[in-house]
Amino acid sequence: MRGPRRTAVSVLALLCAVSGALCLVGAARPLDESTPVGLLEALGCVGVLAAAGLRLADERGAVATVHTCLAALSVLVALVAARSATAVGVVGLGPVVIALSLYAAHFLRPAARRAHVALLVVATSAGAALSQPTGVVVPWAVTVVAAVCVSEVEGGLVRRLHAAASTDPLTGLANRRAWEEQTERLLRTARATGRPLTLAVLDLDAFKAVNDTHGHAAGDALLRDLAASWTPLLRGPDVLARLSGDEFALTLPSTDADEAQVLLARLHDSHATAWCSGTATSSGDDTLSDLLSRADAGLYAHKRSRRRGSGSLPEEPASAPS
Repeated sequence: MRGPRRTAVSVLALLCAVSGALCLVGAARPLDESTPVGLLEALGCVGVLAAAGLRLADERGAVATVHTCLAALSVLVALVAARSATAVGVVGLGPVVIALSLYAAHFLRPAARRAHVALLVVATSAGAALSQPTGVVVPWAVTVVAAVCVSEVEGGLVRRLHAAASTDPLTGLANRRAWEEQTERLLRTARATGRPLTLAVLDLDAFKAVNDTHGHAAGDALLRDLAASWTPLLRGPDVLARLSGDEFALTLPSTDADEAQVLLARLHDSHATAWCSGTATSSGDDTLSDLLSRADAGLYAHKRSRRRGSGSLPEEPASAPS
């Protein structure tokens, strides 16, 4: 699921509320004497109650809740289509189908989006085929094609926007915002499972000297080279990000302090550029802010020890770009 889970659930609650309200309006002002008023009243109540339940839902079960509600909405829309007494009633469900397709495109990953849109199209088309009125084939076909096309276009656009909003354009790593979101999620998992999580902050030595001596293009090339050297050494769940300038952050789930030092040593060995680091391992109810504060303190302690040991940090990294 893309985006904050609470937002996805809140928008789905709004869709349920609007759908329920429309069903109640349809029941209050039926288009035809054979309109299934009782069904519309029941579905209206279900939609309103579902909206209230979603507003109160626990965020931890958001993914399952969204998938279940979307599938249920597809079936219910199909039921309304099958019981519609007029062609206007069937075709009038088109905006609901398109709205659900747009929701799936915005909040679900491609495979889940396509699965839900396929269920929606098949179920509602079957309902439309079973409906009493005639003359719905062409307008309903237009609705289905529109829903599929809108879902694909919106899904591609959202994917590109999400990548742009979460990626550092220089290195291709996660940016600070994406890193914080992923680390918060991993930290919640660590608290729930009792497994350790270690956060590391990395800062290059005298990076300003590279920019001053060789130019900013050389500094940019060095940052890209470091990202390319480090990334293959990370495990699947690890999250490496560029926070700002020459500062990087690394989140290591299911990793204690000793295991983190082993990985950091491999990162050191992968490139000649010198850098300092500080780490913090989660315990109890640590927040991301707590871990960052301890990691920053460790980073500054590392820098001070380097200065004491060599008189000062190097004038420029050990591997200046050519």
